[in-house]
Formats: sequence, structure tokens, C-alpha cells
Amino acid sequence: MRRPALRGLWRCAGSAPLTWGNTLRKTLRTLIAATSAAAVTGGLLAVAASPATAAPSGLQGDFNGDGYRDLAIAAPLAKVGGKSNAGSVSIVYGGKSGLNTAKSALIHQNTPGIPGAAEQGDMFGDTLAAGDLDGDNYTDLVVGVHADQVGKTDDSGSVTVVWGGARGLGSGTDLSSPLPDSRNAFGWDVAVGDFTGDGAADIAVLNGVFDGLHVFKGPISRKGVAEGRQDMDALGHDGVVDRIVAGEVDGRPGMELLALGHERGAVLTAGGKGLRRAGLVPGGYSAAIGDVDKDGYGDVVTGNFAEKSSDEPTGTLGGGITVSYGAMNGLSDRARVRINQDTKGVPGTAEKNDFFGWSVSAGDTDGDGYADVAIGAIGESIGKVKQTGTVTVLRGSAKGLTGAGAKSFAQSTKGVPGSDEAQDGFGYAVKLSDIDGDGRSELAASAFAEDKGAGAVWRFRTDKNGVTATGSASFNARTVGGVSGLSYFGSDLVN
Repeated sequence: MRRPALRGLWRCAGSAPLTWGNTLRKTLRTLIAATSAAAVTGGLLAVAASPATAAPSGLQGDFNGDGYRDLAIAAPLAKVGGKSNAGSVSIVYGGKSGLNTAKSALIHQNTPGIPGAAEQGDMFGDTLAAGDLDGDNYTDLVVGVHADQVGKTDDSGSVTVVWGGARGLGSGTDLSSPLPDSRNAFGWDVAVGDFTGDGAADIAVLNGVFDGLHVFKGPISRKGVAEGRQDMDALGHDGVVDRIVAGEVDGRPGMELLALGHERGAVLTAGGKGLRRAGLVPGGYSAAIGDVDKDGYGDVVTGNFAEKSSDEPTGTLGGGITVSYGAMNGLSDRARVRINQDTKGVPGTAEKNDFFGWSVSAGDTDGDGYADVAIGAIGESIGKVKQTGTVTVLRGSAKGLTGAGAKSFAQSTKGVPGSDEAQDGFGYAVKLSDIDGDGRSELAASAFAEDKGAGAVWRFRTDKNGVTATGSASFNARTVGGVSGLSYFGSDLVN
């Protein structure tokens, strides 16, 4: 799941509550500097994972090789070493009981072995991606630091690879060469996948939203030197790329890359000479790729939370998602499906500024082989509580994605910790992944503005009927060794 990054948030003044309004879409490309609010000082204790006792699993999302997926959680406004908005990433390791908050680590630019130094406004971790970059069967973490100033130049942005190993994520390397001649918020978004079909994972990086897409050919050396680079204008006259998402669409060797703009998106398919455009999809601000109809091809789910207006021609009341079905050549000619909260079976009602589709993630929650889709609606109001947020899970089926059997969760749902509070933004990031190894994807969901911007993450279990509130739990940055106060903990969830 990839959500609109922190750079797209509403601004906040001091420590006052966030003001959410119709100006959001106008700020999506402009918020590079961090907010001026200061975070409360907290400890920076990193707790290492226990050493693995067997060969690494090679499982995607398994940073320590123990056979269970782990979860990386961004806190890009965390204070580090007295520097506000420097940013950090927490790692919570998985096991047979799911995420284990007692087994975690904290990573930032003051962590020994991580390049750079924590500086005010860097927002380390604003964008994240994961994959095995050096072929050692441990998943590595890619961290975009798009606000990092490069020396005394006008350039900004860096990308750091944090290497997985038997003790979990440890030392890091900056992607150093070759780099764009001019870095304009380099690391605006990042994605990992085999984009050339040669079996090695590559790194795709956005250099701002205006200067193009850069693909660094893997395997990536621990010296940070990529062997080759492909630069491309992914959307051409069809728009500006703001997000990139990797996934398997056409079932052939290699992986596809979705380059997503607000009005259009392009599916870029792998090939020996790099990526080429294989078709267009509706635009949006978030996306996921999963096989919702179990036909062997990945389907592209784009989320567009925007209201339809003169400058948002693809928007709809309250936001929505669109499913573009995959096929052997990249995209099927099958009719696309548009789903919002007025779709039959979907809980709730489409209302202005619900922001349904702010975040999306795909995974099989009930073990039936069909990918399901989790959708965050951070502007959803419940009763008189404004913009508290909800998460809806739609079920995949032989007919594709529909509203049948859909479920919705909020902090007021029975069994879910917490309570609905105004402007929490529950559903800011969502992630479906099988942490405990039972063949079903559990749900992790965040509320970035919980407790005045401290943020929190909820973990939901699954059963034969999919995601359930029974046994759900929540935790915040302090639970896993991070800082208290403003941090936007949970603004990205990756494995």
C-alpha cells in the first residue's frame, strides 16, 4: 500500500489541531518543508532483533530472515537529537503470533551505521520501499529523504538503503552513483522490483514531481553504486508522476511499475532494455496491485480521494477507487470497476470530504486465493465526530472486486482499542500482509494525527471470514522505542 506522502498533508500551525479543507489537493506538490511544530523529546533506544538460527527465508518483507514478515513504520516528523522533524523509522518484527512490539528497532540518521546526520526538516522515512537488493535472501529497506539538503547546494534529497541481516535491519548505504545531474527532492517516492526481468531487484526513484523517474539497475552494491540507470518521462503529456508502486501485473518474468499522476497513471512493464509503457489507468493519489479475481494477473487499484471539480475531473463524491484488470499484455480490455461508499454492499454513505481512497493495500485476508483490498477514508465523520477516519476492506472474488461482504472498522468498532476523536485520520496508511505465516493477510492501519500528531498503529487479526476486530491492538512510537510527541508515527507502513 502506498499513501499520499507527508509532503501532501495539510499544514498545521504550531501544535494546534490540523485544519483539513478543500485546499489539500493544491498542497500535494508544495509541502517539502516540514511543519514548524516541535516534538517532545524522547528516548532513542534501538532494540535489536534476536539472531536468526537458520538460513534466511528469502520471504519478501522478512528483514531478519526468520521466516516471518516484519513491518517498517515511518515517523517522518520525529525529533532526533534535538532536531525537529528529522524523522525516524521503527521496525516491528513478526512471529507466529503476528507483530511483536517487544521485538523492535529504531532507525534514524543518528543511528550508528546509517549515513548522514539528523537535521531539522529532513523527514527521514517520508517514503519507504522494501526488497532484497543484494541477493542475500534478507529483505532490505529503502528510505527516501527528499527534504535532505545536499551540502551547500540548492539540491535536495537522498535515498538510503538499510541492509537486512540475521539481526534485522542494521547498517545503511546511500545510493551514490549514478545520480541525477540535478536533485530536486530526490526520493520523492521510491519503489523496489525487478524492472528488467533479469532476476535482480532494482530501485525506482522519483526526483521531485517534475524531473522524472530514475531506475537504478540491481543488484545494488553495499557501496551504493548502481550499475546502470534508466531515466524516463513516464506519463509524457498525460500528467506529472507523484507516486510509484511496484507489482506483478502481466504474469511474465519481471515486475511492473505503476507511475501514478493525479489525472492519469501508466503501467510500465519490465523488459531487457528497461521499462516501457503498457497502458494507462485512471489517476489518483494511492495505489496497490493484487490479483482480485484470481486469474493469474495482477489488477491495479487506484485510490482517488478528491472531489470532482474543474481541477479534479476524475474525482467523485467522497472519493473512490478504480480497479483496472490485468492481462498478459499488461492491462485487460475488461471494463474498469469504480467503487465508492454508495456502491452496493459498501458500508457508509458517500459524503463530501470523506477521502475514501486516501490509502489502499491489497492482500488475501481469508486464504481463499483472491486478493482483498483495504481502503482508508481519513476524512470520514462518525456521528458528530468530524474527520475521525475509517478503514474498509473489500473482498476479491471470481467476479472481481465488489462491495459484497465488505467490512468497515473505526476506533469505535467493538473490540478496537481507542475511541473516535476529531481529526485523528484513522486509515492514513493501511497494509495487508501475512505476518504470522498462516496464509492470511492481517491488517495494519494507522492514525497519523492521533494524540495531536504523535500517531499510532492498529493491528487486526484475521480468521476464515477475513479481518476481525477481535484481538486487535494498538501501539505508538514510544511502545517501540521511539519519541513521544509530534512524529506522525504510521505515516507509511511497508514490508
